[in-house]
Amino acid sequence: MSALFETYTLRDVTIPNRVWMPPMCQYSAAPDGPDAGVPDDWHFAHYAARAAGGTGLIIVEATGVSPEGRISPYDLGIWYDTQVEAFRRITRFLVSQGTVPAIQLAHAGRKASTDQPWRGGAPVGADAHGWQPVAPSPVPFADGHPVPGELTVAEIQQIVGQFADAARRALAAGFEIAEIHGAHGYLINEFLSPYSNHRTDAYGGSYENRTRFALQVVDAVREVWPDDKPLFFRISATDWLEEAGWTADDTVRFAADLQAHGIDLLDVSTGGNAAGARIPVGPGYQVPFAARVKAETSLPVAAVGLITDVEQAEKIIANGEADAVLLGRELLRSPSWARHAARELGGDVHVPDQYHRSV
Repeated sequence: MSALFETYTLRDVTIPNRVWMPPMCQYSAAPDGPDAGVPDDWHFAHYAARAAGGTGLIIVEATGVSPEGRISPYDLGIWYDTQVEAFRRITRFLVSQGTVPAIQLAHAGRKASTDQPWRGGAPVGADAHGWQPVAPSPVPFADGHPVPGELTVAEIQQIVGQFADAARRALAAGFEIAEIHGAHGYLINEFLSPYSNHRTDAYGGSYENRTRFALQVVDAVREVWPDDKPLFFRISATDWLEEAGWTADDTVRFAADLQAHGIDLLDVSTGGNAAGARIPVGPGYQVPFAARVKAETSLPVAAVGLITDVEQAEKIIANGEADAVLLGRELLRSPSWARHAARELGGDVHVPDQYHRSV
């Protein structure tokens, strides 16, 4: 029996296999007007193809909890009801294929208001649908990026409420799992790391203060998210800095805190908060961070980062390094990767009736 194709249950949700799709922004929604942040035909086709290909869980890309929370003006959002209706079309199809639909709720913080990456990804202003980014401290992400506005305590609490409101809408849209985006240098990660958080109030300084905002978001979302549905948290396990950053030790400590506040699985990535960090990218380069959390805590984990071939993915699960693998680039290249892997490993995977000749 293939470990990669065993079912996996969290709370009352059973995922048919351990081949999962991580959130990957498409930067393809309308930037403003009545369709701002609304998933369209591109998004439907993109997610539908991976569901028809046998992917067990699909996490819809970083979705802004507010207009200012988007990475770019072209990101998806879930701050008003028209967006909810459009997401329902996607979740209905995913469920029809046996895929569990999940969504990542996000606020981009100081890395917000940037252009589409294939147009350079530089910061954009009001003349290009942009806005003033915000952050825990008035520290720009990199040279050429604007100085973000420092959030007041009242504004922090407003964003906590926006995450909860977004979770309510995600539930109404048919998502079975919600993931809070605490990674890659976006707002929650900015609060966690002393590299980007220079505050001296209750939200900065000590570990307890720097994790306060993240845990308040988790509590607010968990309060409105049903007890029978899982809640994930994506984390950058390290800033890849020698000093003055978030570390793997911090991640292990924080994993226990997250579990105590109702998080069911930690989606373990790395980096994104320090523009000049040196990251030793290579096959499975982030898996050891997930494996350490799994070994040193009781919180389930998913591993991500250049996991590309079938044998590699199978070994990660079989060796107990992670409970699931998230395949990003590989699922962009091959929407039916799960079906190919099942054939190679002798695993069982959903195949649409219309594709029966491919078995």
